[in-house]
Amino acid sequence: MDGFTKTDMEEALRTIASMMERSEKAQEKFAQGTSQHTLQKNRRKALFVASSLIAAELSGSGATDAFTKEELTKALAPIASLIRKSEKAREKLAQGTWQHTMLGDNLKALSIASPLLTKALRGMDAEKAREE
Repeated sequence: MDGFTKTDMEEALRTIASMMERSEKAQEKFAQGTSQHTLQKNRRKALFVASSLIAAELSGSGATDAFTKEELTKALAPIASLIRKSEKAREKLAQGTWQHTMLGDNLKALSIASPLLTKALRGMDAEKAREE
């Protein structure tokens, strides 16, 4: 599991589910077609992909065939953006506050998801190379 425990990954799934819920609530506040609405939609999709990859890793299947290379690639930028924004916001918060703790949990979950995305893409590239 690439240095993460089963417990870490289970906590990451819960954290990402919470992030998806918050993103959905935020998306509802914006009119469809606006950049903010699209941003939240893209984040939710990326978090769904990340959650699915973590669940697959936990189950031992490591299956990535549920997603296309395009879907995996599109998930990279929102995940990276969430990491940057969470790090920046966390720096401004006092340690011990619920927000600081929440952002720490988010960062841990995203630090599990990001390499799984990269691993899934590399796996697809390797499979394509074998086929050629």
